[in-house]
Amino acid sequence: MNGNKIHNSGLVLLTMLVASVYTGNILVFPVDGSHWVNMKILIEALHAKGHNVTVIRPSDSWYIEATSPCYTSITLPATGNFDQEFIQNLISTNLEIVREGSIWSRLKVEKEIWEKSVEMIEKEKKIIFSIIEDQELMQSLRETKYDVFLTDPVLMSGAFLSKYLNLPLVFNARWTIQGEGHFAIAPSPLSYVPVPMLELPDHMSFVERVVNVVMYIVTELQIKYFMASRYNEVCHQLFGPEINYFELIQGADLWLFRVDFTFEFPRPTMPNVVYMGGFHCKPSKPLPQHLEDFVQSSGEHGVIVMSLGTLVGQLPHDVANSVAEAFAELPQKVIWRYTGERPSTVGNNTLIMDWIPQNDLLGHPKTRAFVAHGGTNGIQEAIYHGVPIIGFGLVWDQPDNLAKMRVKGVAKNVNFATMDKDSFLLTVKEVLQNASYRENMQRLSKIHRDVLIKPLDNAVFWIEYIMRHGGAAHLRTESYKMPWYSYHSVDVLLFLLSVLSVIAFTTVAIIRHVCCRLRSKKKSNK
Repeated sequence: MNGNKIHNSGLVLLTMLVASVYTGNILVFPVDGSHWVNMKILIEALHAKGHNVTVIRPSDSWYIEATSPCYTSITLPATGNFDQEFIQNLISTNLEIVREGSIWSRLKVEKEIWEKSVEMIEKEKKIIFSIIEDQELMQSLRETKYDVFLTDPVLMSGAFLSKYLNLPLVFNARWTIQGEGHFAIAPSPLSYVPVPMLELPDHMSFVERVVNVVMYIVTELQIKYFMASRYNEVCHQLFGPEINYFELIQGADLWLFRVDFTFEFPRPTMPNVVYMGGFHCKPSKPLPQHLEDFVQSSGEHGVIVMSLGTLVGQLPHDVANSVAEAFAELPQKVIWRYTGERPSTVGNNTLIMDWIPQNDLLGHPKTRAFVAHGGTNGIQEAIYHGVPIIGFGLVWDQPDNLAKMRVKGVAKNVNFATMDKDSFLLTVKEVLQNASYRENMQRLSKIHRDVLIKPLDNAVFWIEYIMRHGGAAHLRTESYKMPWYSYHSVDVLLFLLSVLSVIAFTTVAIIRHVCCRLRSKKKSNK
């Protein structure tokens, strides 16, 4: 009898548990390239929880597969935007300019980036209208009744489409279309929060703070005149003149940031920001046997891993030859992911591969250093596994990312403009031989891993939270709807100054009046 009761109670509890499991429909508008690597990990985790995921992708997609067991895809006509050829041409041009190594070359890089950004925005505007004007597609999206819209704000297409479909918006973010994500939603005091790309520390000198403020103003002007007008044109056509494109970014229900404060400098944040830095990192798996044999052959010296990420598969020939020649003089073995022409100076200690299991190599106990471009994903993996970095810092946010690592004492940079065999070799030797780099990175690794909930699980929980509650307006500040003078209390300060001025003027007038009366009284008494 008791056994039957226990059995029946178990069935009731199981039924309640199954009934309480909520599976939803998730619409994803990803960005291609390395950004897709991050988004795919989130999609796989959401699929594993039983959610139905739909991914909108272009037919000429670089990385995003048309078929997957984890999602259903909606394929758009070829866009020609953010595709492999466009990005790699941009990177190649920037690398050529950077190698000139002058202030003028830095300005040329900025000019090139802004020109290409404007070109990309113009293409994106056409894409947005082509999607929304596709009545059959829009009808299908509405009928599916999605619970949440997941996108990357480095492009605006997702935010526009989310608003048009009136869906709760979740960002998988580090950057927005106009800069580092925190600057869009959180207070960013310029006294200790450095403007991205300046490679400044968070303890700035007076001169550095001056540079920080000036460059912030310059950046805001660039955004206003090169970007805002173009996106607001789209916004006004779709939603009316009262809606500003930047409000769509600031109005997102949830921000999943691909960093944490072992990576970033401490700074103000907001309730609807969730940090999932290192969410793609995981314990290393055993290496393929040929790689394990190569690693073990390094003996006590260990191995160096080199990879310049998904976007930079090759270097100028002279740079690649200098790197290979420097590696050849080291006692360590080297595993180098490289897709360009094989350097003529490669030594017997260097294994060049088209692809490497980077996470597993970084987690191997014999790995001594990581030669990297400075992308967010690679740095997070290095932090997770406690491996110090020799950084190239080639384009975009990479120099700034590495600057943060230098401040934390876990990385040293190579000057790409002036690098030769000797300077590269000295840099590598310093990181290998100075124990502080490894000790500091091991300390960061312990801090990064010491969390209550794994970053990926935390990200999935908060996406489901948005789905369960139909958004998170209670976590979102309404400050973005305030005009700038109200946000910064300029109107309040002017009012208080006016009141104080009136009080001061009145007080002076009364005192003068009293003094005049007293003087006239004295004269009359005489």
